[in-house]
Amino acid sequence: MAIPKFEKLSSSAVPLNIENIDTDQIIPARFLKAVERKGFGDNLFRDWRYDKENRKISDFPLNDSRYSGKILVAAKNFGCGSSREHAAWSIFDYGFRVVVSSFFADIFKNNALNNGLLPVMVSEGFLQKMFARIAKDNSATFTVDIVSQTITIDATGEQEFFALDGYKKECLINGYDDVDYLVSLKPEIEKYEQSHIK
Repeated sequence: MAIPKFEKLSSSAVPLNIENIDTDQIIPARFLKAVERKGFGDNLFRDWRYDKENRKISDFPLNDSRYSGKILVAAKNFGCGSSREHAAWSIFDYGFRVVVSSFFADIFKNNALNNGLLPVMVSEGFLQKMFARIAKDNSATFTVDIVSQTITIDATGEQEFFALDGYKKECLINGYDDVDYLVSLKPEIEKYEQSHIK
């Protein structure tokens, strides 16, 4: 599955200042029946977004009209729990391209990167500055630059570097999944094969 190319994003953000958000909270198990990656966004944080009568819970950030954007800012230890790839699918399908936290579960982080969703891990101090900026101005914007691997609080210019695997970085910038990446190497592979024919 090809993914949209991603080099730089400037966007407002949705704050979700809750620690230890696990994959069952991100996408409850009862919604895992589908095998295609479409439609999962409708049930992102389903049990937090809707009550038992299927009415929106107005004070949940994703239902709060004050917040919008392609960046989800979450507290530490995001994506813990099961290894379900559907968690990354649901966040991406909802419209987020970046999730910011001070710590991600490894499996979630890898699933996110494999599906075009960028997990940006920042220091706890920088994360709290982001939450504070959103609280002060719910339309505050942040810029994520994959090439320089930096995230910036646009209003103040404060910036932090984030780690990103070189291979995944190339895939995001070029819109490659793993198969696309291999196809992109076809000329080099053919050249190598030709040079080794005896």
